[in-house]
Amino acid sequence: MNRDWKNLFPSRRMIFLGTGGVVLVGLTARLAELQLLRQAEFETKAREVRIKLEPAPPHRGTIYDRSGRELASSKRNFYVTLRPEVAGKTRDEIADVIERVGRLLRLTEAKKRTLLQDATTPPGHRDILIADDLTWEEFAQVNVMAPELAGISAEVGELRSYPLQSAFYHTIGYVAKANEADIQRMVEHELASVGQAADSPEGKARVGTVRRLYKHPAMRVGKQGIEAYGEQALKGDPGKVRLLQNATGRVIDRLPSEDLAGKPGVDVVLSVDAELQNYAIQRFGAEAGSAVMIDIATGEVICMMSTPAPDPNLFVSGIANTPYKALREDERNPLYHKAYDGVYPPGSTFKLVVAAAALETGAMSPNETVHCPGKAWYYNRFYNCWKHEGHGTVNMHRGLQVSCDCYFYRAAEKTGIEEIAKVAKRFGLGHRYELGLTGGKSGVVPNNEWKLNHPRIKDRWYPGDTISAGIGQGYVTATPFELAVMTARVAGGAAMPDPHIVVSGMSVPDNTIVPMGEFKPGVLEAVRAGMFAVTSEGGGTALRSGLLDPDNTLPAPYTGARMAGKSGTAQVIDLSGRRDARGRAISNDKLPWRLRDHALFVAYAPTENPRYAISVVVEHGVSGSSTAAPIAKDLLAHALRYDPGAKKAFVPKARDIASADGTAQPT
Repeated sequence: MNRDWKNLFPSRRMIFLGTGGVVLVGLTARLAELQLLRQAEFETKAREVRIKLEPAPPHRGTIYDRSGRELASSKRNFYVTLRPEVAGKTRDEIADVIERVGRLLRLTEAKKRTLLQDATTPPGHRDILIADDLTWEEFAQVNVMAPELAGISAEVGELRSYPLQSAFYHTIGYVAKANEADIQRMVEHELASVGQAADSPEGKARVGTVRRLYKHPAMRVGKQGIEAYGEQALKGDPGKVRLLQNATGRVIDRLPSEDLAGKPGVDVVLSVDAELQNYAIQRFGAEAGSAVMIDIATGEVICMMSTPAPDPNLFVSGIANTPYKALREDERNPLYHKAYDGVYPPGSTFKLVVAAAALETGAMSPNETVHCPGKAWYYNRFYNCWKHEGHGTVNMHRGLQVSCDCYFYRAAEKTGIEEIAKVAKRFGLGHRYELGLTGGKSGVVPNNEWKLNHPRIKDRWYPGDTISAGIGQGYVTATPFELAVMTARVAGGAAMPDPHIVVSGMSVPDNTIVPMGEFKPGVLEAVRAGMFAVTSEGGGTALRSGLLDPDNTLPAPYTGARMAGKSGTAQVIDLSGRRDARGRAISNDKLPWRLRDHALFVAYAPTENPRYAISVVVEHGVSGSSTAAPIAKDLLAHALRYDPGAKKAFVPKARDIASADGTAQPT
């Protein structure tokens, strides 16, 4: 037994030693391979582990007017950021850094409290914007102090700029820091564009990239107007920047990233003319309202202004509560896009529709007359004419010329609301036009079906409703943009192209526009003749505004041009039962401003070979003929003088840009 054990021990020892030797040789060989043969490979992998790729905002596309004037562009932006985990491990340490940089930049106490709250809310591995749009002096001062301010970085990037300030606030819109709702909307669009599910591995990675991009201190998102509608095209394709980080995720350096640069966004050219838009704002002065002008030959919108308006530059870096509250509470509604979102009773401008419908259906002939004694009896009540003493006996031409309500009560009654509604839609009313900007409403073209289905009415159409509709009151409403389209179609006929405001850079389809089609011979001619009579024949309601060129200073072919138009007044409140302390009827201009009638005027010029059509709405302006018509006259004269529609729209310099679907294509 003992002899056997003694014989086995040397054999086992040799086995163990041999096995150990083989393992040692293998480990030595593997170590040699890793250290000598594959050293470069693993050094590269080690660097890659320490390199973090972060999305970098691309250059946002520029928005131009038709002449190439910049309406929205990018300027150099000096900004300061804070990385919380570098600033300190405790709340007090981070607060100390914020306090010190806050003194340099003169930050308010409220701003510093907000920054501290943001900086101490996980996650810490992110940059927080301290301030942007700094002056060179402020930027240099922070740069000098940066080594003593842990976690503080002074950066140079881009910031959106609106050179014309308030002139295009409502149309262009503005950009601002993205909130959570904005980011979620961008995430959903990004996932939908590539067909990925949010819970898939690829979808999760894409969601993370989008969120990091819109959380970047230099990134902005379109909030309204064309900036918001065209966000995907304007923002471009983001690039990436290489960040060197340590094992804890702290960024310790930025590495060269030129090869990862993004693609800039598209440049968008609009049909609007900045010079004409500025003139329109100046012409309105202190009045509140809107003007829309359309080139009849092309359908291009060359003016679309709403006044008053704030400066969009105020919103780019965040507007304070006090000035924003002042804007919201201003009774002139500066934040409201009156031209595109404003809905008003069209008043007597709607008589153009009623006249065309009566002629188109044969309900009335041009020479058929109506006697106007100042009021008319329909359905057990009197309907008054605006002229108390009446207009006497009038036909259609005279009815349009003097805007006789009694004539159009009769025309509406004989034509019927269904036929009036059909013609109104052919003239472009009752449609929200897709222009490539956010917002936009349609007015109401009422009929029996509309009234029955209206959630707050649910009642049949009564004959008395038609009488009110005949003069553009009651349930009838329209936007200033729709009224401009209506006027352009009256002047241009069936050949008038669909209205649009984007010339190049984005595709903005609107496949739901109702075509005007051809009217019976003589219908549009009669309506145009009535509009000419309004401004150019004795007794016309806007006779003083007809001649655009009294001094013969307009260039050919517009020398001596006149305009044809139609005035309108839209009631804000019913004045029929209102009396002053002495029992006298209250004059409209004696009411508080917000209760006065709106003043409207639609027109085109020149009367021969019409080129431009316009609608003007002066909120609470009392009289269309005395308040809105002179503005329309001056704007049309200005347009004929400079004739922006005759010049080809600006073409941006060709370069590779990021299209809306992410592919590169030339401008």
